[in-house]
Amino acid sequence: MNWFILSLIAILFWSGSDLFSKIGAKPDDIYSHWKMVIVVGLVMGAHAIFMLATGTPFSPMDIITYLPASACYIASMIFGYAGLRYIELSVSSPVCNSSGAVAAVLCVLFLDATMTGLQVVGVVLVCAGVFALSVIEKRKDDALRAAEGFTPDVKHTRSLVAIVFPLLYCAIDGLGTFVDGYLLDTAAVIAEEQANIAYELTFLMMAVFAFVYAILIKKAPVSLPTEGPKFLGALCETAGQFAYIFAIGANTVVAAPMISSYCVASLVWSRIFLKEKLTKGQYAVIAVAAVGIVILGME
Repeated sequence: MNWFILSLIAILFWSGSDLFSKIGAKPDDIYSHWKMVIVVGLVMGAHAIFMLATGTPFSPMDIITYLPASACYIASMIFGYAGLRYIELSVSSPVCNSSGAVAAVLCVLFLDATMTGLQVVGVVLVCAGVFALSVIEKRKDDALRAAEGFTPDVKHTRSLVAIVFPLLYCAIDGLGTFVDGYLLDTAAVIAEEQANIAYELTFLMMAVFAFVYAILIKKAPVSLPTEGPKFLGALCETAGQFAYIFAIGANTVVAAPMISSYCVASLVWSRIFLKEKLTKGQYAVIAVAAVGIVILGME
């Protein structure tokens, strides 16, 4: 199975994770994101234990070896969550979703990675689609707020803090992907299976921290019968991560920006399953990103 098929699988499952996370998110629950971390950590931990139980070779030192990548991914998530306290999602999204392009540039500059002319065209189309989607979403949100007579405080859109958080997410997430490519391909110090287990066990430890903080200390209420969408989202997140790590290990410089287009695929699922209406601009974005993906698949 080549990197292109693996990238498509990652896009499929991570966009599914977006869908179920959106369904399971409760605006009135201030600990909802921590509960999502707990559920994802549990599912990833269960998958790691299953792999270990079925004989996948693994050493505790693999956690240390892969920790630079794990730390980057987890840190970028923390900055992303924290940033939403200071900046609107529609404002930060164009910057955050550029992390795949950042990873591709780092690979070209420091790992001597190369792309063919056709791959460059495909990557540019995919990245353009992701950025255009973010711009369209911001305009829709601005129009909705204007209709409702709501104007966000300047400090939540233009302050130094508001700008720094999405920039940190973009840089650290892109760095994490770059480190992934180095560890898995260039240096080849760890194999994909071991890297995946190491990340999942690290995420499990993060879930334990989230459980202690949100459930034991803050006494956040939990109702398992209503958390089904979160578990489905966690299953998709885990499956997407499994495909992602093999795709990155095979072709970081092209797979990274391609997989970042999963937010575009989320539009399709929202239209099909949530019956959300899409604008002509959003349909155009889907078409542009799809053309880019098809071009990459031709290589």
